[in-house]
Amino acid sequence: MAISTDMTYMIHRIIRAIINDPFVILSYPFDRFFALLLARKHHICVLGKLIISGRPIIDIRSGAKLYVEDGVWLNSRNRGYHINMHSPVKLFADKPGAVIRIGANTRIHGTCIHAQKSVIIGRNCLIAANCQIFDNNAHDVSFPDVTNRINTTGESNPINIEDDVWVGTNSIILPGVTIGRGSVISANSVVNSYIPPMVIAGGNPAKIIKQFDSTGLKSG
Repeated sequence: MAISTDMTYMIHRIIRAIINDPFVILSYPFDRFFALLLARKHHICVLGKLIISGRPIIDIRSGAKLYVEDGVWLNSRNRGYHINMHSPVKLFADKPGAVIRIGANTRIHGTCIHAQKSVIIGRNCLIAANCQIFDNNAHDVSFPDVTNRINTTGESNPINIEDDVWVGTNSIILPGVTIGRGSVISANSVVNSYIPPMVIAGGNPAKIIKQFDSTGLKSG
């Protein structure tokens, strides 16, 4: 029986993965078991197949909720990833009513997402390693009563990352930010305000570098 080109390619990929990282074949059943275990938790709703590589930190407290759509990949395995990954994926929602939602086919690599209100990530997004996405600053600036700063908890403002967004490595997405569909955030950026669709933005604070129209041509 002839083997299709797609099947041959898949076999070669599997063999190459085993040669490059012999432990991957051993970790696969544990990763699958962990994904199935998450899907059974009442405060975690997995809407389809969840792909897990390595061991993420999933900390969803009482009254909070995590929604994960079909085909989401949570990658915490440094080996084989194209840059150095400093920490595993961390999904943390610690207040009643807090929500983290991750859209279908989105890939998240070694990133921390912390929601006290809501962090919504759309479909087909790429979140590179070592990013920090959080909807609360943990403390108020408290001027002029700075002595009381340590006793404050800060306000939460929802984050919305729309479909097809690519967030580059080491970027920080601050509370209240919306990133429009299809946009790219360059590496090492700090995003503290609205980013419109179909742009490349970067810097600290992030500013628009290039704009594109619906045909993919640069505009402006």
